Amino acid sequence: MSELLWQKPGVQVDARIQRFLAGEDVILDREFFLFDIQASRAHAQGLRRIGILDAGELLGLERELEALAEDFRAGRFVLDERYEDGHSAIEARLVERLGDAGKKIHTGRSRNDQILVATRLWLKDRLARLAALCRESAQVALARAQAERDLPLPGYTHLQRAVVSSLGMWWAAWAEGFIDDAQRAAQTLAWVDANPLGSAAGYGVNLPLDRDHTAAALGFGRLQVAAAYAQLSRGKFEMAAIEALGSALLDLRRLAWDLSLFTSAEYGFVALPAQYTTGSSIMPNKRNPDVIELMRGTYASAAAARTEIEQLLSLPSGYHRDLQFSKGAIFHAFGRGLGALELLPDLLRNLEWKPEAMRAALDPSMYATDLAVDLARQGLPFREAYRQAADPARWAQGDPAASLAARVSPGAAADLRLDELRRRLEALAAA
Repeated sequence: MSELLWQKPGVQVDARIQRFLAGEDVILDREFFLFDIQASRAHAQGLRRIGILDAGELLGLERELEALAEDFRAGRFVLDERYEDGHSAIEARLVERLGDAGKKIHTGRSRNDQILVATRLWLKDRLARLAALCRESAQVALARAQAERDLPLPGYTHLQRAVVSSLGMWWAAWAEGFIDDAQRAAQTLAWVDANPLGSAAGYGVNLPLDRDHTAAALGFGRLQVAAAYAQLSRGKFEMAAIEALGSALLDLRRLAWDLSLFTSAEYGFVALPAQYTTGSSIMPNKRNPDVIELMRGTYASAAAARTEIEQLLSLPSGYHRDLQFSKGAIFHAFGRGLGALELLPDLLRNLEWKPEAMRAALDPSMYATDLAVDLARQGLPFREAYRQAADPARWAQGDPAASLAARVSPGAAADLRLDELRRRLEALAAA
């Protein structure tokens, strides 16, 4: 390992203790590394603006930071156990290449605000991706709601046949759900979009740092003003991002549950694309819906990550090393969560419905609610209409098209309001 940034003369570093302190930090920092480099460049520009660096030193730092980023992308530079973490790796490379100019890069900053700004940039990137995937899934669902709006589908409550529904209603529900999820991701991104760089270890520094410049250079919407709050917000912002991810994954879980049921032989309503299924290692006849089952299980990663970070935050103000453990949690949650959501749009595009099986599942009992409402519309008190419609002797096989056409309440089969949902989606995409 390279010399530790904080190592003091005469203090022997215990290798076992250092392994525990470092943990997986240097490996996890690979996720943040390019963002850390980006923030280091903005910080160097800020140092030039207040006279800590001269023009030549800034030029050299910018050149070497860009070269380091290119080497990292190409695999020529590997962030590994030679370094304590990504921050020390950047500084070691700059000192190696530039000497004293490299030693100046850490003026006015701490590894505390360095990790904060890299985390914020990473979260913004992931939340933008989350919002885009939710919008794409909503767009597919809206298109299919329009195309298949009148195809009858059994509606269930308590997993029991309830009323006649439609594919239009089924698709519209997921469209609106993912529109909400996209909106929540965008709102969370806007909340996270605050620059902590320049808060140092949480108490500022005795330099007139141009924090407004670094905020603008890094594309932040605003400054995180209070230096001490920068540290207090660590973990809090990560939990909010995970909650936005979890919102989408909860919808994905319920969607996957529907498909798990609807693809079974007992329902037989829909077929998955072949590439979304796998085979059994022992049963030659099997094609298993493994992808949607793993989609269904993905929310667990977000829930676990949120809990892990929440448990770390039982802390007083100021920085505490406990917060190092928050990195793995967000990487795991977003890695698995976005991986699942990236597969969703194509899955939705390529589902093949079986209208004959859906229609065959509509039995006479599913028109009883229509009968009760019709009697109430004719003037019978609803509770009496309900009693009469509950009599199986009055049930008859109805017409699903007529049932759907009569469902005129806003958001029901005859008034899906797809244009309204489309306008919401377009507004999100344009924001």
